[in-house]
This record gives sequence, C-alpha cells and structure tokens, in this order.
Amino acid sequence: MTADFDLIVVGSGFGGTILSRIAMKLGLRTLLLERGTHPRFAIGESTSPLSNLILEELAIRYDLQDLLPLTSYGTWQEKYPDLPCGLKRGFTFFEHFPAERCQASHNPKAQLMVAASPDDSVADTHWYRAALDKWLVDGAIQKGVDFQDRTEIQRIHREEDSWILEGASSKYSCRFLVDATGPRGLLFRLFSLKDAGFDNFPATQAIYSHFTGVKRCEDHEDFASPAPAPYPMDSAAVHHIFPGGWMWSLPFNNGVTSAGVVVEEEFANRFTISEGKQEAWKQFLSLFPSISDLFIDAEPVQPFYHTARVSFRSSLAAGDGWAMLPSAASSIDALFSTGIPLTLLGIQRLARLLEKEKIPNQKALKVYSEITLSEADNAARYIEACRRSMSCFSLFTSLSMFYFAAASYSEMARRLQKLHLASRYLASDREEFMAGFYRCMDLLPSALDCKNQTILDRFEFLTAEAIHSLNVAGLCDSEKQNRYWVDMNDLILSAGKLEMTQEQMRSLLASAPWANFG
Repeated sequence: MTADFDLIVVGSGFGGTILSRIAMKLGLRTLLLERGTHPRFAIGESTSPLSNLILEELAIRYDLQDLLPLTSYGTWQEKYPDLPCGLKRGFTFFEHFPAERCQASHNPKAQLMVAASPDDSVADTHWYRAALDKWLVDGAIQKGVDFQDRTEIQRIHREEDSWILEGASSKYSCRFLVDATGPRGLLFRLFSLKDAGFDNFPATQAIYSHFTGVKRCEDHEDFASPAPAPYPMDSAAVHHIFPGGWMWSLPFNNGVTSAGVVVEEEFANRFTISEGKQEAWKQFLSLFPSISDLFIDAEPVQPFYHTARVSFRSSLAAGDGWAMLPSAASSIDALFSTGIPLTLLGIQRLARLLEKEKIPNQKALKVYSEITLSEADNAARYIEACRRSMSCFSLFTSLSMFYFAAASYSEMARRLQKLHLASRYLASDREEFMAGFYRCMDLLPSALDCKNQTILDRFEFLTAEAIHSLNVAGLCDSEKQNRYWVDMNDLILSAGKLEMTQEQMRSLLASAPWANFG
C-alpha cells in the first residue's frame, strides 16, 4: 500500500505542532491530527533557560522564524504583545506546615529563590497553553501543514510498510507515526504497552485549575522579606512545599494564575475527592493559612481537574515505524519544570533522525527510546529524592542544588556551543556528578527526620562537593541565605569547567546579549 503521508503526528499540543512543521520543512508529507479542538486547557506551562535554548536551536536550524520571539519574555512582548504569557525570572520556594503560617518573612531558611536570568528582557516565560497551542496550530496551517481536528483514532494496524489509522468516519495511512497525545495516550493504549513506573517513586495525585484574583506573595506579610531579592518573588514559578506534597502558582500577564497541588496518596486521602474536586481544593487551602490568604478572592475560570495518578512511564518510547514524544512516553511531576525541555529534546532528536532518512530505521528508534526513557528515569530520581525531603526544607534546599547545578551548566554549555559537555538531560552522563548524587542518597534516610543538625550539615557538605564540577552559578553558598542571583562573575570564576579561560569568558560576556554584564 502506498502511504497517504510520510508522517502522521497525533496530538496538536506544542510538541506535536512544532514537530509537524519541522517535518514539512524537511520535505515530508505530514498530517497533524487532533481529537478535540483549539483553544483548550492544558498544563505543562513553565519554561526554563534550557527549554528556550532548545526552542531557539530548532527555530534557527529549521527556519521557523516566527518561533524565535517566544524564546525570551522581552522578545515575546515586543513581537506578540497580545499572546498571553507569564514572566519567569526564576524558581521561588516557600516552606509550609499544616495549620501554621509561613515563616519566610523573617526566616531565610524558610524560603529559596534561584534566579534564571539577570533581567526581564531575557527572562523565561510561562506558557498560557490554551492561547499558545492555538496560535501554534494556526501558524502551522498558514505554513501549509495539513491539519484535521475532531478526529479520534480508534484502531491502528500495519499493512506492509504502512500504518493504517482508522476513526469512526476517517482513515489515514503513513509510513512513520508519532504520538504527541500525552501520558497514557494513543499508542500506549492501542499498542497495549505497559506502565513500567519509576523506581521508588510515590503514588501522587493532582488537583488544579486556572484562577483570577490570586494575590501576590510579595504583598503578604507572611512571605515578604526586607532582605534583598534576586527578582520579584512572584515573577517566577512559585512553589509552596509542605510534608507530603507541594503547590504551584504561575501568574500570567492576562490576570490568570495557574495553580495546583501534587500530593502523595496518604495526603490525598485527607481530601474528599468523592464530594467534588472544588471541595477538595477548599479543604487543601484550609490546611495552610498563608496560602489560603492568597486565594481568598480567587475565582476558578476553568473546571477543577483531578489526576488520580500523576507519575507514568511507558515500557517503550519507540518501535519499528513509530515513536512517542517524551510527553507521551512519561509523566513525572511538574516540580522543576522538566516537562517542556524533555519534550523539546525529544523533538530535536526525532528531527535529526528525520534529516538523515525520511523514515528512521529501527536501530535509530531503539536508541531514541532508550535515551528518552533513561532521561525520564534520571529526572524522576531527582524529583523522588526531593519529594522525600519535603518535610525538611533545609534538606529539600540541598537536594534542589543538584537540579540547579545540572540545569545551569547545561544551559551554559549550549550557549557556548559545547554540546559534548551536556549531551544528556540533567547531567545523567556525568559520572562524577552522579556518583556524588548517590553518595547523598545513601545519607538521605538518616537526614529525613530533620532533627540531627550534624547530619544535615554533612548532607549539605556532600551536596556542595558533588555538584562542584558543574557548579557555575555560585550555588551552595551559605552567605547568600537561599537567595541566588545570576552573577556573571560566577561564570568567570568557573570558566575552566566549561573548557575556557577566565579571560575568554570575560570577553564573551562583555558582548553576549543574554549576559547583561558590565
């Protein structure tokens, strides 16, 4: 059978849409299919420096010039002021305990702020997905991508070298098939794949929605501190950490805030989900008075959503003639905003395979599957360790340094075109770094009760030692009191870790548009 298309991408979120445009640029007859319609609600909204760098690389390599302004807040506002997004200058964390007020206003150890950019113009963004995904699809259609919505695929089978996709009143064929439908999506169900899970990762549930009227932390006496801050604390991905889980809050520039909680099963059982998701949300807020104050005037503008099992890992991410984007192959946790960069890395790898041959061979797809799942496994290890420490904020702070060290190092390696230094997400291929992480994991059970300061100090020391080879951001510095600026002098002092001299680094920073370095 002659295929109607070289490639069919099922799922028109940002990942599927960007991949379909790349495939068209590469000369493939491409169809983008969507079960629903746009605009639609979606989470997976917070970017990072790494995700924006990958998006920039994709836009330049495949001549997707309209995507370039999306790679920083400043260019986004200049080029697309009517397309909603949020300003993300960094990551903000606050410590909470049930029935107690947050102590961050007078206790530096009850908060953590890690900047990701030196100013607003080069900052990251939160993606208001309903608007952005529609904008991307509309742009793809304008550029010539074949798109069909309201199409639910019910059966898939193989005939010779083609896939046959059938719906209630539709039938399509292709030689290569990509699933961009999200976790537990199309191919996972129709191919009867297994949920392999992540080792030791706890069962978690999530409740979330979008709201108007959410107050800013910086205006509340329990959060605001007189100490200097690296950025306005709400211009960030805001995390509220408590025993058994955490809450996110992502403000957009259209007056809407994305907010949700991810909690372990034991904690979730305290909520009466059976009585309704909104009632469970109210019960959660009642446990944390400082958070409750922020939402006292908030109104949901979307239904409340409930995910009964957040974590998911497919047993395979690709096979002969098919592949999943990372967003369809696994789901971990929104902590540290890992979803968008993992998906963009998957797009980048599949695009390179499509460059080499229109239909990637089985061996190449096997490697893609292994890398996709191994990177998800590694991210899950970090997040699982951080989840275990959520009842001890100082321990959580130490563990977060592994993420920030690996992420900032990878960002700089890419900016410097030294991709051999950052070939795997979160430095999973760096033996010294990972060995240090596992040494900390050996000590973690002894530190979890948060009462033995000697053990906590030891853990902090081992963390600093473990991340040293990748620490180009001045992390693990007690004098900074959990507030980390983007300081280009840290890069200069760490130039050798990036295979540069200090003078070379100083010269580069003097002219780099992203550095803001005097």
